[in-house]
Amino acid sequence: MSWVVLIASGVLEAVWATALGRSAGFTKLWPTVIFAGGLLASMGGLAFALRTIPVGTGYAVWVGIGASLTVAYGMAFGGEGFSLVRTLLVLGIVGCVIGLKVLH
Repeated sequence: MSWVVLIASGVLEAVWATALGRSAGFTKLWPTVIFAGGLLASMGGLAFALRTIPVGTGYAVWVGIGASLTVAYGMAFGGEGFSLVRTLLVLGIVGCVIGLKVLH
């Protein structure tokens, strides 16, 4: 159960990070509300998962999921440049996250 919560929390990290970027320094209401809700849920899930998953592994997986999804969203919808090199680097992060889970 902890791994499912950790993965969901990693997804929510991408949600709050994207909302933070769209909030224009907390001047736009709905992105700010989504940021706050996503942040609280993401951190709460991370805290829950770290009760049974080692902190180093859990944090690395959480950050890896959030960072990968945030970059992918930015390339797909946020006007960030798409390139084969960026895609391969993000896939490297995903591979490392999978490796951490397999080794745990």
